[in-house]
Amino acid sequence: FFPFIPIDGLLHTHSFLASVPMQYPALMDRLVSTTAHKPLSRTRSEPLPPTHATPTQLTLQQHHTRPLDRLTQHAPLSQMAGKPRLGQILSEDMDPEEESADSEARERDTDREREKERERDRERDRERGLRRVDPPSITMKESQREQRQLSQAITMPVPIIFSSTHRPLGRAQSSPASTSYPVPDTTVPSPVTTEMTSKLRFTTGLVYDSQMLKHQCTCGDNSSHPEHAGRIQSIWSRLQERGLRSQCETIRGRKATLEELQSVHSEKHVLLFGTNPLNRLKIDRCKITGLLSQRMFVMLPCGGLGVDSDTVWNEMHTSTASRMAAGSVTDLALKVAQGELRNGFAVVRPPGHHATHSQPMGFCFFNSVAIAAKQLQQKLNVSKILIVDWDVHHGNGTQEVFYDDPSILYISLHRYDDGTFFPGTGGPEEVGIGAGVGFNVNMAWTGGLNPPMGDAEYLAAFRTVVMPIAHEFSPDVVLVSSGFDAVEGHSEALGGYRVSAKCFGFLTRKLMELAGGRLILALEGGHDLTAICDASEVCVSTLLGKELEPLSQEVLQQRPCANAVCSLRRVIQVQSQYWRSVSVLAHTVDQSYLQAQRRDSASDAVSALASLSVAVLNTNR
Repeated sequence: FFPFIPIDGLLHTHSFLASVPMQYPALMDRLVSTTAHKPLSRTRSEPLPPTHATPTQLTLQQHHTRPLDRLTQHAPLSQMAGKPRLGQILSEDMDPEEESADSEARERDTDREREKERERDRERDRERGLRRVDPPSITMKESQREQRQLSQAITMPVPIIFSSTHRPLGRAQSSPASTSYPVPDTTVPSPVTTEMTSKLRFTTGLVYDSQMLKHQCTCGDNSSHPEHAGRIQSIWSRLQERGLRSQCETIRGRKATLEELQSVHSEKHVLLFGTNPLNRLKIDRCKITGLLSQRMFVMLPCGGLGVDSDTVWNEMHTSTASRMAAGSVTDLALKVAQGELRNGFAVVRPPGHHATHSQPMGFCFFNSVAIAAKQLQQKLNVSKILIVDWDVHHGNGTQEVFYDDPSILYISLHRYDDGTFFPGTGGPEEVGIGAGVGFNVNMAWTGGLNPPMGDAEYLAAFRTVVMPIAHEFSPDVVLVSSGFDAVEGHSEALGGYRVSAKCFGFLTRKLMELAGGRLILALEGGHDLTAICDASEVCVSTLLGKELEPLSQEVLQQRPCANAVCSLRRVIQVQSQYWRSVSVLAHTVDQSYLQAQRRDSASDAVSALASLSVAVLNTNR
């Protein structure tokens, strides 16, 4: 287990984080609400157009006014309710005082004129190939009678629904009503239907859901928990502040199904950690009986509960948040793989890459990236998937799931220190088993923080190990377990490396060269708010194709440190048995990025001249 790590003074703790629980009333409170209503399908900001009020509707309106009679003494409410609302004026309306004895004759003339006008309209519509729905015939007297009924209805007190909460509205439309009369259904879809079924913009996709904020320790003190709701709140706000969210296509998050979870995890694990007291009522009692008693919790120093010394458990909300993270990453990956989106970034929590087949650990309950990869295989028959994990901790759960699978290439860059850094797995000799041998690559950094790994070391790893093997594998889709705890700003206990946010943008751009650009980043670890916001902003900007600030010349000319060179050579020695491409670059691991780039350019020039010479010789012959 990951030992408990005191982190006093580590994080930028915001006062608003402690108030998160108050924003979400308990689910049981919502269930006992005295008044319920159906979710609203749409809203409009303009007054409703006049309609034919039926006796039933008027009866209902009168019924609603009775419970509110006692409120009429409240001056502001009665004044507001008594004010007439603006309504659309019918062109046929006439002032009743202007009626004369020959009104019936004028009505007939008016009706004939209307009928001629409608006939002309129908003729024009037929010429345009449009379908027209005629308003029902109506006489002037009927119109006046309906107007009087409408004015009575308008002045009725507005009914108030006393309810604790309701689902937030997705959006509101302020488009004007198209007609003063109700018309029968036509083949033209409503604005809401059009929006729901409209094709996504082919751009970068984002996914986020506020339900993931509810997973938090029952102690209510986020300062003692590095994995807290403020992580994704801060990232989501940063993307909004920088104007990036509007340039992306935001998709709706969803919970992973129990079947999707079981593509990676055991049924027991899914039932124990993927359900809460409410949805357990829907599960076969034979399956759930006895399982709950097997769950082992520990009392955390803060007073809350955890599944281990640092992975908190909230009985009502953890399962929902974890399933929401897994389902959201899965949906984003499916949309990118199907060509609906160019690429994507999932702002999700809790993380997932430490979750094994049957064990939650390291803040993780369900392995979101692994589940997404399995669904790509099962639903879309994707044949080759690359998973790059640049979280500072090894993704032991992801490695375990695909250790014998040759269709999934797993490459992890992580702090290892000969197994002394959490979780202790991920040595360079761990290459897979059976058919999966060679498809597990651990870029395991050793040497502790003497010095901490930074941009030069990660650039060297991508140049000599990650990208050569990835190109040789030639994946159809690339998934990234995008933990940002290697970014500068984290304590020694949580990583202590000094990779810049700009460097992660550069690495993202390199991965976009693969799989036709079908790249999905899913947030894993990273606990310093400034660091993870900076890195997320840079990565999303890169996915959008924006020109980024280049890495400094100092970084590009810097050689990797001695401990990094030693680590790289060890990995290349192991992986050269399975990938020919890494052997070619083995002698360049100690070079700076620019030095290696100049050598590559010189080699390309020599190769081009050699090819040209051969072509000339063949022509002379």
